[in-house]
Amino acid sequence: MAPQVLGRALVTAKWLSEAVRAGRVGPSLRVLDASWYPPQERNARQEFKERHIPGASFFDIEECRDKSSPYDFMLPSPSHFADYVGRLGVGSDTHVVVYDGDELGTFYAPRAWWMFRVFGHKEVSVLNGGFKNWVKEGHPVTAEVSQPEPAVFKARLNTVLVKTFEEMIQNVGSLRFQVVDSRPEGRFRGTELDQGLESGHIPGSVNIPFHSFLTETGHEKSIEEIQQIFREKEVDLSKPLTATCRKGVTACHIALAAYLCGKRDVAVYDGSWSEWFHRAPPRYKVSELKRNKA
Repeated sequence: MAPQVLGRALVTAKWLSEAVRAGRVGPSLRVLDASWYPPQERNARQEFKERHIPGASFFDIEECRDKSSPYDFMLPSPSHFADYVGRLGVGSDTHVVVYDGDELGTFYAPRAWWMFRVFGHKEVSVLNGGFKNWVKEGHPVTAEVSQPEPAVFKARLNTVLVKTFEEMIQNVGSLRFQVVDSRPEGRFRGTELDQGLESGHIPGSVNIPFHSFLTETGHEKSIEEIQQIFREKEVDLSKPLTATCRKGVTACHIALAAYLCGKRDVAVYDGSWSEWFHRAPPRYKVSELKRNKA
């Protein structure tokens, strides 16, 4: 089999296609399609039913979340997560490969990757290049939906990898950890609306748009290129780091990129700007638009 990357955080389409052809998808290897799109644009579940990687199951991020929260896609409880992925045939010893069908190559898959890691699962990888490149390279697809045997997954929340609103508020004053925001520059600066929400950023945070880590083809950039991106933004990977975005999704690209460089403890602010905008005091919301109006 082809070699994999650090800690199996990424696997290549070639590696996964060999595993599929060898019949290795099963209790020891599960493939999950973690696609999500705005409902008015695409239907992720329907697209999965029509075409997916053989043996894959659909990881529904709308179902595997805290539905009691007013914010999108917040982490579910450990028991909810364990029950959900167990029904997808994922056990505590299963190697999980996640992907999505976004046109960029990868969008939601790193969120699923991070969720597994938050709940203590180490054997989880992102398909480098996503479904877009899987198809482009001519690997097999199917409309046949598999019915995996349920498995027992034991979930334990790793609080090191997730930050709460209270911890983020404290950090504005203490600066105990660096904060990197993965949203587009205009939303970070506050010069454009973020899905109808006024935008801006947390004081002291640095902006690295998540797509900075992807090549034009949608693959992850090399470790050397990723390290250079962090250096140019003066982000020190030897020090504590937390990632944030709009709703805790693209922040996971920061965590993945840093992981590839050997930093495995990047936390994600789960509520991200969605929560910060509604809960933080006005002085803690930095916006060029507001400053220009003043």
